[in-house]
Amino acid sequence: MEPLIRTALRTVPLLTATACLALALTGCAGEDGPAQARKTPSASTSPKPAPALSAVQARDVITRYSKINNEANADRDRRLLDTVEDGPLYAMSLSDYTETEGLPAKDREPYKAWSYDVTSAKLYIPRLPSGQERWFATALSDRQGKAPSRLAVFAERPQHKRWEMVSVVDLDSPKLPKIALDRDGYATAADGNKKLAAGADLLRTAVLDNFATGGTNTGTKVFSPTEASKRQIKVHDETGSRFGNQASTVFEAAPNRYEDAYALKTMDGGALVLFSHTHTQTDTVANSGLQLNPGKDDRAWLHDVPRTSIRSTFVCNDAVTVPAKAEPSRLIGYTCARTNASGPPVPTQLHRA
Repeated sequence: MEPLIRTALRTVPLLTATACLALALTGCAGEDGPAQARKTPSASTSPKPAPALSAVQARDVITRYSKINNEANADRDRRLLDTVEDGPLYAMSLSDYTETEGLPAKDREPYKAWSYDVTSAKLYIPRLPSGQERWFATALSDRQGKAPSRLAVFAERPQHKRWEMVSVVDLDSPKLPKIALDRDGYATAADGNKKLAAGADLLRTAVLDNFATGGTNTGTKVFSPTEASKRQIKVHDETGSRFGNQASTVFEAAPNRYEDAYALKTMDGGALVLFSHTHTQTDTVANSGLQLNPGKDDRAWLHDVPRTSIRSTFVCNDAVTVPAKAEPSRLIGYTCARTNASGPPVPTQLHRA
């Protein structure tokens, strides 16, 4: 999707709009390689695994993505978008298409084509054993002359013989993770759940806990208090209390279709881990005399029908740096999009009243 990502979940008053909304719109471009990451010598003389692709090929992948993404977004062409996006990112982009189509034509903003600053992009291309799914990460900027502010992942889809973007995350700081590179400028992939101080499964559990409990159980134990982790906790605290005694809000983990985790070794011996999670937010009125009235951004899912309860599903991408030792990890960015919303309508007699 286009290069605007809103990660904050908005709050809305009872009887005027529905649950909080986080929306993700994404895009990409690239350049030669990760100049900011320091190259480290290799002590091994055994043959190295081949890199996932060359820097030139990676630039071509990103250029193709940018071109086709713009063409697809202009007409909300799902089939065309499916040729350059996959996984959680594709689901998030489709949710934006759906939400836009739920708006009256006069409320739809004209699509504006975009481009990334190719010269400022950083490529993190790992060496991968034969037979392993090929992928690479890249740090991107959506403004000419500005430092990269996003981390994206591209994965190869051999069945379609093409590369597709599967994840993108807005970073809270322009300071990029220090990825370890070999003499040739290539990164080293790490197993997202093995030989790390905190694997993707634990990190995902901690992120979900930030939303569900405000980090009480695992969130504040696994993560140090970064801007991203504090923002997730703020969503729990503020969203959960915004209705007072008129309605309740509950966050819960949801079945997650996107279990892939992408990890790169960092210079300090730790890793950068990129993964996804899915959670729900359920708003429920306190008694039968109250109702939740959908707003215009909810029309695609709720069709202006008042509800007694609304359950929204969010798909999110998360980026975490994990230390080499058993110390708190750092959530450095996350991006969410609501991908569905539903709930029982109020009884007909109440609606008429």
